[in-house]
Amino acid sequence: MLALFVLTLSLPVAAQDAAGSVVLTGEPHTWHRVVLVVRGPATEEQANPNPFVDFRLTARFEHAASGRSYEVPGFFAADGRAADSGAVSGDLWHVHFRPDAPGRWNWSVSFRRGRYLAVRTAEGKSAGAADGARGSLDVTDAEVALPDFRARGRLEVVGATHRRFAGDGSWFLKCGVDAPENLLAYADFDGDFASDGHRDDLVKTWEPHLRDARDGDPTWGDDARGKGLLGALNYLAGQGLNGISFLTLNIGGDDRNVFPYTSYDERLRFDVSKLAQWDRVFSHAQSLGLHLHFKTSEAENQGLLDGGGVGLQRTLYYRELIARFGDHLALTWNVGEENGEWFGEKAPTVPQTTAQRRATIALIRELDPYDHHVVIHNGRSFDDLLGDRSELSGVSVQTHRPDFAGVHGAVRHWVEASRAAGRPWVVACDEPGDAQHALVPDAEDPEHDDARRNALWGALLAGGEGIEWYFGYAHAESDLTCQDFRVREAMWAQCRHALRFFREQRIPYHAMRAVDLSGVPDGVRALSTVDEGRAPVLVVQTPPGCAAFDIDLPPGTSRLRWFDPKRGTFTEPEEIVGSRITTDPPGGADEWILLLR
Repeated sequence: MLALFVLTLSLPVAAQDAAGSVVLTGEPHTWHRVVLVVRGPATEEQANPNPFVDFRLTARFEHAASGRSYEVPGFFAADGRAADSGAVSGDLWHVHFRPDAPGRWNWSVSFRRGRYLAVRTAEGKSAGAADGARGSLDVTDAEVALPDFRARGRLEVVGATHRRFAGDGSWFLKCGVDAPENLLAYADFDGDFASDGHRDDLVKTWEPHLRDARDGDPTWGDDARGKGLLGALNYLAGQGLNGISFLTLNIGGDDRNVFPYTSYDERLRFDVSKLAQWDRVFSHAQSLGLHLHFKTSEAENQGLLDGGGVGLQRTLYYRELIARFGDHLALTWNVGEENGEWFGEKAPTVPQTTAQRRATIALIRELDPYDHHVVIHNGRSFDDLLGDRSELSGVSVQTHRPDFAGVHGAVRHWVEASRAAGRPWVVACDEPGDAQHALVPDAEDPEHDDARRNALWGALLAGGEGIEWYFGYAHAESDLTCQDFRVREAMWAQCRHALRFFREQRIPYHAMRAVDLSGVPDGVRALSTVDEGRAPVLVVQTPPGCAAFDIDLPPGTSRLRWFDPKRGTFTEPEEIVGSRITTDPPGGADEWILLLR
């Protein structure tokens, strides 16, 4: 965990009269979390007025040198250390902020109370001495080592088909896990979800990954809970993966153990200690370079809150998620997996309509001060959300073939359709394959040829941001039962090879598009630069046993290398002079990747 330091405040006289009502803790550096600790009235999770509904804490942070400003929502934090204490009561509220520039930041607090004020814009009444407090924070840059995302800054949507880190300007390419969706159904978290009679058999211990826990991991409680899940994250990062995906609400769904509330039937009161423990996990993931994919609903419960609309329940839900976790640097808000009206007569719940989908996206945009990536997942087609006025910044694609053959076409379609509609989307394939099989354990398929050829490289060469792997229900360690990521370790190596290829060869994938080469054998896929001011780069995937074929090039000297995506090795580079080359893939039964500059 980061060391905490109390920062000196420069409060106006009026705020100084309320000594101790506002304190800043954290590390005053760019991209580091600073916590505004606000002392308010003593209350507890079940109190009336409801501390989650009837209080509204917001802090404004302004950077005069750049003109940047952020309106950041706050949340009830009980005693301020609920992850360890398990507290349900206290008089502290928190605001999480990440300064994105060095220099002086001025802040001010609005802390108001009133019926339903958390989801309204009404003025309300002052909630205590902290209301109106002002101060300043002097921020400096700090050296942070990769893979910690603080070394790169916030991952931002920049109007391209890939996201870019605001700190170092690098571009993001994703290989992560989409399963298990119930990652947070973990026995070491507080709450009665593990014994409330709702699919308690699916609660996890993450015992296979206890051996991956390390000294210094941010466990919680006097009994150092959390080692199994924290160890699982250590393992994934150690394998070179850079993303995890998880549901934050699966009431009524397949697992039914993951929700932010104090109980399964509650919708307006939140489990403060459990959510603080979730945040420990998320913070650890970010320190390891693991992107956070928040799937905020699933097919079965998309109509659970406000009948699918935006009312008290849905607004409060997203406000709490964003207030507590939205300052993390690399994340995606997903409106819901298998979302919209697509089940037909077998619909398990009230589906969200187009208007409701758009309203939910707009709500996230309104609440999130950092303007993070917002996507939606298959079910219904995404056509109703295309266009230059859409507030959606991307989509999360799901396919349905055991051999993953639909990935390339699906990703390419939405990349090109969004660009044609006037707003390019960041497109990832976050559930490749079918529900029963998808990525199976190494014991059943040690080579993972279809997964590598059609899913991993199929998504990347379609111009997609990357992939997250789903584990089918017909196999061990499935989307609901997985507690051991090692059973698919052979695939993690091939993901690592792909990420290394693009990173170490400095492939400008953010400025490339999928193209169709003329006169090439069936099964050849290609990604090419489109910037006329850039030296042309071509990445080509050849199918197994591919015959030699010609490629037309700009006149001059080209450099050619072949890459083995299964083993992660290159052939020696060749230089070719002319405007046409004949490529002859190396022998062997596997496909090859051609890099041509």
